[in-house]
Amino acid sequence: MTDYTVKIIGIEKLTHDVKRFRVDRPDEYEFRPGQATGVAINTPELRKIRRSFTFTGLGDDPFLEFTIKIYPEHNGLTKELNRLVPGNELVIGSPWGAIAYKGKGVFIAGGAGITPFIAIFRDLKARGELQGNLLLFANKTRADIILEQEFRGMLGEAFINILSEEKADGYHNGFIDEEFIRAHVSNFSQNFYLCGPPPMMQSLTGVLSRLGVDRKAVTMDL
Repeated sequence: MTDYTVKIIGIEKLTHDVKRFRVDRPDEYEFRPGQATGVAINTPELRKIRRSFTFTGLGDDPFLEFTIKIYPEHNGLTKELNRLVPGNELVIGSPWGAIAYKGKGVFIAGGAGITPFIAIFRDLKARGELQGNLLLFANKTRADIILEQEFRGMLGEAFINILSEEKADGYHNGFIDEEFIRAHVSNFSQNFYLCGPPPMMQSLTGVLSRLGVDRKAVTMDL
């Protein structure tokens, strides 16, 4: 695998614990929407600590973009990323990932699991192909929703939010379970895209199986 050293050109806070990082794009570096890569911080102490993050920009952007949830309470990579400023360097690898757009369908995300879908929906918008897709997005509270206004602007009523720890007008309360999916999805012969915490993914694969969704129609990171 080829490694690339890239300089951070911009950092923006999106929510209380999510930041957008934009870095220089290596020449001829290509990825498809939904893919990720390994990321490390380019210092002698941290180069060996590598974690996977999803590209959230578009394929023709002059930069690479990552939207990263920060866990300051963990002594891990995101805590170190939170300390960085423009001009610091990262090391990234080649792109990889199992999530790719295969046609119109239902996208189900939990928390930071939305990140592979950011680039996919931005790409669909650029190509005028958003219509016919539905996004079900689960979070704890409204403050945790990543890029809420952008998704509302792209999807309108096809962007449905559910909150597990807050009740608010215009937002469902609870979890994405079989009852919730039945209430918002009528066609179970279409594509389904899943990304979220492992317990959520395990639960949803069982739910979709019971609803008669073909396993081959379900796209998720394995």
